[in-house]
Amino acid sequence: MAKRKQSTFERLTSGKLNRKQRKDLGRRLRADDPGLEIVHRNVGGIDVGNQSHYVAVAPACDAEPVREFGSWTADLVRMAEWLKLCGIQQVVLQSTGVYWIAVYDLLEKAGFQVCLTNARDTKNLPGRKSDVQESQWLMKLHTYGLLRNSFRPPEQIRPVRTIWRLRDRHVREAGRAIQHIQKALTTMNVQLANVISDVSGVTGQAIIRAILRGERDPYRLAAMKDHRVRASDEEIARSLEGNWREDVWFELPQAVDGYDFCQRQIRECDERLQRYLQALPSRALPHPERDAEATMTSLPQPKEKVQSPKSGKKHGPKPRKNEPQFDLEAELARICGINVATLDGVDVMTIQTFVSELGTDMTPWRTEDHLVSWLKLSPNRQISGGKVIKQERSKAKNRVADALRMAASTLIRSDSYLGARFRYLRGRIGPGKAIKAMAAHLARLIYRMLTRGQNWVDRGAKEHEQRRQERDQLSLRRKAAALGFRLEPVA
Repeated sequence: MAKRKQSTFERLTSGKLNRKQRKDLGRRLRADDPGLEIVHRNVGGIDVGNQSHYVAVAPACDAEPVREFGSWTADLVRMAEWLKLCGIQQVVLQSTGVYWIAVYDLLEKAGFQVCLTNARDTKNLPGRKSDVQESQWLMKLHTYGLLRNSFRPPEQIRPVRTIWRLRDRHVREAGRAIQHIQKALTTMNVQLANVISDVSGVTGQAIIRAILRGERDPYRLAAMKDHRVRASDEEIARSLEGNWREDVWFELPQAVDGYDFCQRQIRECDERLQRYLQALPSRALPHPERDAEATMTSLPQPKEKVQSPKSGKKHGPKPRKNEPQFDLEAELARICGINVATLDGVDVMTIQTFVSELGTDMTPWRTEDHLVSWLKLSPNRQISGGKVIKQERSKAKNRVADALRMAASTLIRSDSYLGARFRYLRGRIGPGKAIKAMAAHLARLIYRMLTRGQNWVDRGAKEHEQRRQERDQLSLRRKAAALGFRLEPVA
């Protein structure tokens, strides 16, 4: 539903400042007595650095209101003790690199309310720049309530986020190692990548390992192919007749060792990730309410593994190559209280990224629109005089937004309601904007599922087409009525 445009009265009385008012506010802030309402009392400001941190308190709290502390743990403890002696209850600091993390964790455990602000927010207000003045400036801005606290996931989610980001880095490095292997093979004119789709698959790895063991007969190597490979033995054998250069032959084993190392790192991350996920509590959602696009259903149960009568083995959904090699979907359904994977285009990797970055508690975002705005999936418009003068892409990067964009792009061939919606948007506003709009829609649906306990029930592509036709007919009737005509159906 589109938001109603504010009237001039609402815009003028909303409390937002124009350019002249912001300049006047900057002059008042630089004064000793700005004359503003104090929102937070007993505030300390910290300018975070690599080797040392500058901490500022109000002049009435200590005879030396600005002090410098080292970055080592003992000095951070001394910083916390000094802040307690000064009667400080809230501390504000900027998210500078990774230097703020140790300060944040120690102050949080010491019982302080820590406000982590973005450096871009402080640059929007005029002020002088130095290490001492920066700490005093942060303290003054937070005292008058001019800084926003950045989101940080709960303590129990942070280990999951760390391991998931580390695992993603290993997956990317494994991809680069595969490219290195393909480069070495192509340099020796071994055209294996032209006859099989994936060098890292069963057939590719079997042939590469045999080559490293000294096998050179192309027909023996071709006989190692998997039954799912469509290329013939003769075609594969012809592609394996290389020149076997000595220098490149030295390079190939090192590339394979790099790939194997990445795979071992990924398996270790999977083991640690499974342990952290099992430690998270199960989540109970409230009674679901009926929604326009999600039908009220009972909470889903994890998929049961089917017992095979012949082999006696348990068969479940087999994870894909880059997915963790355990039942991640069941763990996420238990943690979220609902199986978000029922959404078309959203797989367990997308859900895991969402949970590891944001958690399952959506209370930091009052509405689904606030979540979309935080993900930078809403339009970035510059408005002057009540009119949109510029609209540009947001430069901020967000892992959850990237995962949702990837999920939205997979809906292009989906025979579902969401697939039909994405194809309609793609034809109307173009591929780039359609992916962003569809990613925002997926974020709203996930927000509803995690807050209301609603399962997604696909209504099919025909349902979307029927709704679109109804909207088109209603629009035509309104246009005809405005011109003094009336539409009648063709008999």
